[in-house]
Amino acid sequence: MLTKAGITGLEESHFSSLMDTIDRIKAPVLGEMEEFEEKFLASMKSNVPLLDKITHYIVRRKGKQLRPLFVFLTAKASGTITESTHRAAALIELLHTATLVHDDVVDDSNLRRGFFSVNALWKNKIAVLVGDYLLSRGLLLSVNNKEHQLLGIVSNAVREMSEGELLQIEKARRLDIAEPVYFEIIRQKTASLIASCCACGAASTGADDTVVERMRRFGELTGIAFQIKDDLFDFGSDGEIGKPTGIDIKEKKMTLPLIFALNNASASDKRHIIRLVKNHNEEPERVAEVIAFVLKSGGIEYARSKMLEYRDQAFELLRTFPESDARTALEELVIYTTERKK
Repeated sequence: MLTKAGITGLEESHFSSLMDTIDRIKAPVLGEMEEFEEKFLASMKSNVPLLDKITHYIVRRKGKQLRPLFVFLTAKASGTITESTHRAAALIELLHTATLVHDDVVDDSNLRRGFFSVNALWKNKIAVLVGDYLLSRGLLLSVNNKEHQLLGIVSNAVREMSEGELLQIEKARRLDIAEPVYFEIIRQKTASLIASCCACGAASTGADDTVVERMRRFGELTGIAFQIKDDLFDFGSDGEIGKPTGIDIKEKKMTLPLIFALNNASASDKRHIIRLVKNHNEEPERVAEVIAFVLKSGGIEYARSKMLEYRDQAFELLRTFPESDARTALEELVIYTTERKK
């Protein structure tokens, strides 16, 4: 039966459970997260009415705010939360939001988190300018407060995200990506931003370079596990709600389960599957054939084992920090990233 929101009872129950989990993880830094929301909105304020209207629209439709949560929890796990921590979280969120607005333009996407994207409502030119504005606000927030270390960490992440996206585009043309290349792509595209959240959190407390690097690496390992989990959703695996999406296949993206399946297939099967992805990726029955091929190959089990391998490495690094409620919450956050159902 559908609820008023148009979702099934099972999905509604999962959503409620999900929010309970996020609330529990936020508990050690709840006050800081609430304060952050106000400061983040203030960091985007403009005297241009149209720009103010759009930034308010963006903030009202915010997601689970996992990235600021990583910043505050890593700061508390490695030191004391300061005003610098708040600026770090705002810097991360400003630059991340700018990349999302620009991505929606590039991908010609009309939806973001179930709501109309900025480009859908205000067209591409305005969306690009809004993304540029958010980027500039992040840069100014850092420069005006002399947060040069934080700016360096986040700028490096933005560079890596751009390089990872371009590397994926370059390699995807042949649809024959080797596993080491895949891991380099997701390290840059996805893990670099989570790594920068954790590095910024530690740096904002005045921690030394060794501690900052340990937290950066913890975030990177978590980010890689996070992306592999996203790969698994495409094949309707791991017990998540709903049917296989096949979205990555339709977009000709080479994910870890598919790479494993191709690497262990006969030459003829490999050519056939690559041909389907390349030339028939818009045909539902062909996408279903690719999904069935991956499921049969053991690609799901392999990808999950790699995800857990990276998760365990993240745990090992995290447990080099003193026991605390923040460290426990970070452990739960890592588990959430790899056990989430959507």
